[in-house]
Amino acid sequence: MSWQNNANHDTSLKALTPEGIEFVLSPAGLPVRTLAYAIDQIIHWTIIIAIYILYELILGAVTGIWLTLILFFLINWFYHVTFELVFRGQSPGKRMTGIRVVKNDGSPVDPASSFLRNLLRFADTFFFLYHIAFISISASRGFKRLGDWTGGTLVVYSSMAKNSANNSLSHLLEKYEPVYVGRALSADEKQAIFNFARRYPLLGEARANEIAGIYAPYLKDNSGNSNDLTNAAFLMGIARKYGGT
Repeated sequence: MSWQNNANHDTSLKALTPEGIEFVLSPAGLPVRTLAYAIDQIIHWTIIIAIYILYELILGAVTGIWLTLILFFLINWFYHVTFELVFRGQSPGKRMTGIRVVKNDGSPVDPASSFLRNLLRFADTFFFLYHIAFISISASRGFKRLGDWTGGTLVVYSSMAKNSANNSLSHLLEKYEPVYVGRALSADEKQAIFNFARRYPLLGEARANEIAGIYAPYLKDNSGNSNDLTNAAFLMGIARKYGGT
């Protein structure tokens, strides 16, 4: 995957997909990311305080301090990772501000990328001064902090971010009738189709059909009446069939 700025004063990026097609991502800048992080910190510390109160009232007498320390550790290190993986790149703060984490090619963030980007959060917020993150986000292409460079991720604006529950992959695929192909697909072919389906909301209809047109014609010959479908709808139908939705 490669990407570049559209213009000198345009912060959007052109991402190059594995199929060799470009589409545009809109990276989130410092102000909105700061707001999202502040919201997450409020929620984070509310949870910490609630656990401390629970420890003082109940846990301290029943389990001792060890369970409480483990809970503190899990929350401190896995708060962002858990939300990013369960809610498709969105912590509560990111959801409220309409942004989300994706991989550099626009596909959903995976466990390895999420863990790496959040592992480096300590370096980005060294001694809670945030100066390293501030410099990195302000000066870098795509507004990346160190964790984003390490994890291969971007924080972007996305219409999907406004309602992640209603825009999950399964919900998106429900709009398409299952398509049955006349031959068995390999694991790599299925994975490529699912990757296309995950990127579909970011592409737009015209660009999605352009990308799908590279591969869909090879499958349409043996798939009955599916020639009436657009290339993008054809691949989305295959994704629904193999996704079991």
